[in-house]
Amino acid sequence: MHARQDHVLRHENASILSMKTDAISLYAKPSTEFAAKLAATQSMLQNAAAQHPSLVQASSLGVEDVLITHLGHALGLQVPSFVLDTGVLHTETLGLLDALEAKYGQRPETFAPEQTAVVQFVQTHGNQAMYQSLELRKACCAVRKLEPLARALQGRSAWITGLRREQSDSRAQVTGVETHAGKPTKYNPLVDWTWGDVWHAVREFEVPYNPLHDAHFPSIGCAPCTRAITLGEDLRAGRWWWEQTDGGPAKECGLHVTALAA
Repeated sequence: MHARQDHVLRHENASILSMKTDAISLYAKPSTEFAAKLAATQSMLQNAAAQHPSLVQASSLGVEDVLITHLGHALGLQVPSFVLDTGVLHTETLGLLDALEAKYGQRPETFAPEQTAVVQFVQTHGNQAMYQSLELRKACCAVRKLEPLARALQGRSAWITGLRREQSDSRAQVTGVETHAGKPTKYNPLVDWTWGDVWHAVREFEVPYNPLHDAHFPSIGCAPCTRAITLGEDLRAGRWWWEQTDGGPAKECGLHVTALAA
């Protein structure tokens, strides 16, 4: 993708933003097992906090993650959270930092990529390297996400994520608790929640969320690599949409590939 294509994409996204739809009204449809799922999630969060004093939540500031933040706060758990500020997040995404601090009295810590590495990458490959090849896109993710994640998890014995099996085929085998030798234990408390369950809880608990969700962005990452989806598309179709996946590798940035491959 070149500069003109990127300009067209941004124009299309701006047009979509001008026709916002209330995501809660559109998606809040709880499953029949919602009450049991909520109880199991609360129990997992309590057990994780009790077993791991250094527990931390990784938050993309997407709807699943802000819901987890709310549930932990409602349970009285003092679990800090962090955000990987890649340097190219949407303004709407970063605006949630203030909203979460105002509502819960705790601001997620931000971890930015090493500036020297970002500058070197851009100087070598350009601002639109991610569109040129899968290898360059993954290299960009490594600089902007994987290295900051390693720093964020340093000294931590466990972390919480918003992974759900329903999010994509590549995540269909994710479990509630993941253990890998030499790595922090990963807790996925919403693993078996549906999209309707998530939005029902957001409505019931009045959880603040990214306004891009109202503009048909169900999965939100870096601005250059995220677009709105259309009716009938997969929930993660707007992530790295230019990459072909038929018979190829799953579209992931690398934050969770160890678990997905296990």
